[in-house]
Amino acid sequence: MTLNMSFKSKLADPSRRLTAHMCAIPSAIIPQTMASAGSDAVVIDFEHGAIDMASAHAMIAATAGTACAPLVRVSRNDATQVKRVLDLGAEGVVFPMINTAEEAEMARNSLAYPPTGIRGFGPYIAHSRWGTRFVDYPETAEAGIVCCLLIETREAVENIREICTVPGIDALMIAPFDLSVDLHLPGQFTAPEFQEAVATVEAAANDAAIPLGSVAMDKAQADALLERGYRIIAGLDILWLKQMAAVSQSWVS
Repeated sequence: MTLNMSFKSKLADPSRRLTAHMCAIPSAIIPQTMASAGSDAVVIDFEHGAIDMASAHAMIAATAGTACAPLVRVSRNDATQVKRVLDLGAEGVVFPMINTAEEAEMARNSLAYPPTGIRGFGPYIAHSRWGTRFVDYPETAEAGIVCCLLIETREAVENIREICTVPGIDALMIAPFDLSVDLHLPGQFTAPEFQEAVATVEAAANDAAIPLGSVAMDKAQADALLERGYRIIAGLDILWLKQMAAVSQSWVS
């Protein structure tokens, strides 16, 4: 039975509010648990986590049979790495450190087969993940592959209008920690310069009708983002775990 990729269509519906939680722990149990809890997507983290290709395959496979999209954050904007994670069965890719429209075009092109892109053919694992014949995988999968760009530098903010003109971008995610560091304001999320940078990205994404996401670790943070038009709320598995462990420790302190 063919399993339809659905996250791209959810992103295209402006009425939908979505979750996309980062998974840095190399265990299939994490995405399986998040998927069973109703998460719209998990983002398997190659950039900062301890995850290798074998772990990524198990984590992608753990979402099968659910409506949770397995995305992968690659460590760099590299077509070879993108090809490998898509061939493991990823439903899309989150690209870090996208600073220019040219880099956004490179990211988008790496997701598609010729003539529209540069992806090499070899979905030996992916075709089974999506329940289709090997030779039919491009027709089945390509239209559903998600392209999400991380905005996390001063340069990206300066070029955000041009980045948003690149066709085929399904979502933008502001990475607040990285952006604050690049602005020389580490963790200073209330600093005027940081807030101005975020507002610049928000305005550009809104004008281009590109869904925008960011991190929220509690309901108040999520509500504040949603009120400003964000459509994707992201969390991080390690920080969720540490936060709840600290709460439970307070019960006995």
